[in-house]
Order: sequence, then C-alpha cells, then structure tokens
Amino acid sequence: MTDEQIVNLFFERNEDAIQQTTNKYGSRLLNMASHLLCSQEDAEESVNDTYLKAWETIPPTRPQHFYAYLSKICRHAAFAILDWKNAAKRKAEVVSLTQEMEECIPGSWQNAELDSRELSRILSAFLRTQPQENRLIFLRRYWYADTVREIAQRYGISESAVTMRLRRTRDKLAAYLKKEGIPV
Repeated sequence: MTDEQIVNLFFERNEDAIQQTTNKYGSRLLNMASHLLCSQEDAEESVNDTYLKAWETIPPTRPQHFYAYLSKICRHAAFAILDWKNAAKRKAEVVSLTQEMEECIPGSWQNAELDSRELSRILSAFLRTQPQENRLIFLRRYWYADTVREIAQRYGISESAVTMRLRRTRDKLAAYLKKEGIPV
C-alpha cells in the first residue's frame, strides 16, 4: 500500500490505517526508537505513541512525506520518554550527540528569534550541498542516532573515517550557518 493510500485511510478515519502503517514502517520506527532508548518496552511505547499522535493529527494534516512525518513524531515521543525516565541525568549517548551538534547549531538560548522551521530549511539546504555518502552518514548519526560503529559497518568504512567525516561536516555546517548570518 502506498503512503498516499495509507494517509487516505487516516482521512477516512479507517482504523486499518494504523495496521497498514505498522506493516510498512513499524520495524523502522521501532529500530529508531530502540537506538534512542535502549529499551524494547520503551521503544514500543514510543512507536505506539507515534501511531496515536498520527491518528490525532491526520486529518487535518496531510503529510507530504509520510515516513518523515512519522519518524519526527517517534523521535519526539522517544525523547519525551527519555526525559521522563532520566530527568536531570540524561543518557550519555544523547548528551554526546547534543554536545557534538552544539558546536555548530545554535540553541534557543543563543538566538530566540531563530525559528526552528528556518533552521530546518537552512540545514536541509546545507545537506543538499554535501556528497550523498556524507549526507547519509550525518543523518544516520544525528537523526537516527546510530553509533559510529553501526555507521562504519553500514557503509563499509572505518570508525575513524566516520568520525572524521562527521567532524568535517559539522565544521562545514558551522561555516554555512555563519554565512547565512546565524551566530554559532
């Protein structure tokens, strides 16, 4: 079943929409949530929360890229669970990822006027300027929260090569943001 057909089921308020979504994207969402939460039960809860949120928001929203829409919801749900479980003591991997990205992406404390949509637009434009493999490595690390080892295995390169590509891409991103007039 195509994404458009599944979204149409949501618009028809047909409960089969959830089953079709699970069939098509359930394992990918669960994998992503598992990487962030390191707990199968919490990952399953995050995915179930994703389905509920999709049910509540479609309609009126008609996502243009259905999986991206679902994965964004799932990431938010996973981070909410992580925040709730760990409160002040964040999971080390998430802290590591956050610290890596703080080097080049401003936080709300740095520029309150910077709209997240504008930052998303700029980040997307930047990633389109990068070679495909570097773009995919960057997304695997910072969107899917894959470890450096997992990325190295996925692309058949050394862990040090992954680390170096990520570092260079972050440096280029920082320069790109400065060029766009965003303080880093």
